[in-house]
Amino acid sequence: MNKNFNRVVTVSGVLAFCVIVLGAFVRLSDAGLGCPDWPGCYGILVGVPDTAPAIEAANENYDRAVEIGKAWKEMIHRYLAGVLGLLVFFIAAWLIRGDKEGNRQVGYGVVLALALSFQAVLGMWTVTWQLKPLVVMCHLLGGFTLFNLLGWQWLRSLSNQHQFLHRIPSGLGNFSIIVITALVVQIALGGWVSSNYAALACTEFPRCQGSLWPQDMDLQNGFIMWRGLGVDYEFGVLDHPARLAIHMVHRAGALIVSSLILFYAWRLFRAAVGVAPLRKVSLLIVGLLTLQITLGIVNVVGHLPLPVAVAHNGVALLLLFSILSSTYMLKSGRYL
Repeated sequence: MNKNFNRVVTVSGVLAFCVIVLGAFVRLSDAGLGCPDWPGCYGILVGVPDTAPAIEAANENYDRAVEIGKAWKEMIHRYLAGVLGLLVFFIAAWLIRGDKEGNRQVGYGVVLALALSFQAVLGMWTVTWQLKPLVVMCHLLGGFTLFNLLGWQWLRSLSNQHQFLHRIPSGLGNFSIIVITALVVQIALGGWVSSNYAALACTEFPRCQGSLWPQDMDLQNGFIMWRGLGVDYEFGVLDHPARLAIHMVHRAGALIVSSLILFYAWRLFRAAVGVAPLRKVSLLIVGLLTLQITLGIVNVVGHLPLPVAVAHNGVALLLLFSILSSTYMLKSGRYL
């Protein structure tokens, strides 16, 4: 693929990161329903109701009163997502069509286009199904998936042909996939915490209500995935024991997954003797994990400060991509 294509991939990856972080900001600032319809905002495709007549008409026609600040947050996020969508479809079409040398990646292009399409549908459902937790969680995972698909293509464009697989244990690449799977589950749990407004179910650390594992948790109700349609989930519908259960399961998952990531990073560092790029990635993984744990603790004891909560999403994405980058290098035999 030529340099112009690689530039588009790079720009798209950066924009995808910005869209995901902005989406977290919109959700965490309670602006997810700033526009109660989709794709427009109170029936307006470009802009939001910002004049007295327009606001009055919107309030008459919709159940949710206009809040201009929240509406603009939501629409800016949609506009950026729309630009990203156009870029991703361009990349997918380029991959399917191939370049002048005949290099084609039809399967990858189709997967990229399908991932984008499903993500758009999830974005619509997030609004029209009134922040249904399952949809919000899947929308988060969809954004992470799209970013990492772009990231994988970006890695292909940057890597060179230096081989080193003979120095690396063959099972380490497979182990990295296990680590990625565990981290994705933990990220999904984080999305479940956020979408059920369970982040502040406990504001102590490491104990909660005087115990490491409180007894009044409602695990059964905390993890009911589907509660039907027609429910407004803004600010949550669960009682405190159910939210506490979600919160504590996420904490337990963080302990397990962090241990697994540290073990993987240690193994990677030890195995990558003489392969500086892999050793740097292993150290990056440890650094991002340390930062992520710190942000998680600050979220709890600091009562979910918005910048920290948003950063917690962004660092999770970077941590996942750093591990994926190591997987790429291990599986392809190329390093950056």
